[in-house]
Amino acid sequence: MASKVNLVLRPVKSIVVRFCPFEPNVESTRKFLQCIYHKKVQATNTNCEVTTDVRHDGSEPVVDVMFADGDRLIMKGAHLTTGEMLSALESRCNAKDLKEEQKNKKNL
Repeated sequence: MASKVNLVLRPVKSIVVRFCPFEPNVESTRKFLQCIYHKKVQATNTNCEVTTDVRHDGSEPVVDVMFADGDRLIMKGAHLTTGEMLSALESRCNAKDLKEEQKNKKNL
């Protein structure tokens, strides 16, 4: 899955993936976590802190992404596929990269 998506974590500060492994709706969240841990994705931002919070409380799977500019993206994995979560993160990262590039061009 990670090879299909060109995910660049440059604008991401941290990612917290929280889930209860005994719930039936966590498969997409676990696969998302596998994609984030892929070495090509990790190489795009070595300062990005990825934290896994495994609980046994029946809680809903959640992916909480904190960006360097303070923005936050919270995805509820029970209602999303792995591809939907990856594409949402990719589009947000690409938009932030584009905004940063435009800002840098104005300063030159």
